[in-house]
Amino acid sequence: MAVKLRLKRMGSKQRPFYRIVAADSRFPRDGRFLEVVGTYNPITTPAEVKVDEEKAIYWLTNGAQPTETVRNILSKEGIMKKYAESKNQKVGK
Repeated sequence: MAVKLRLKRMGSKQRPFYRIVAADSRFPRDGRFLEVVGTYNPITTPAEVKVDEEKAIYWLTNGAQPTETVRNILSKEGIMKKYAESKNQKVGK
């Protein structure tokens, strides 16, 4: 099962709101998912992002591949850097 961290679109027309979810890559964009990792609201200025850091790192360490947009969001939040550091510490032991 290939797991991806991706955006699930919520909200109404012209008012997008996204959930960052861990989902099987075979499921549709707004379909079934495994777990909600965070939220992203692009309408607010600046864009409002809430990410559960522990859940995001858990899924990344278990092989989940983030989409390009989610990777950018996690990078801005500093989660990708923490994941890379934890990965390097494990390799160093």
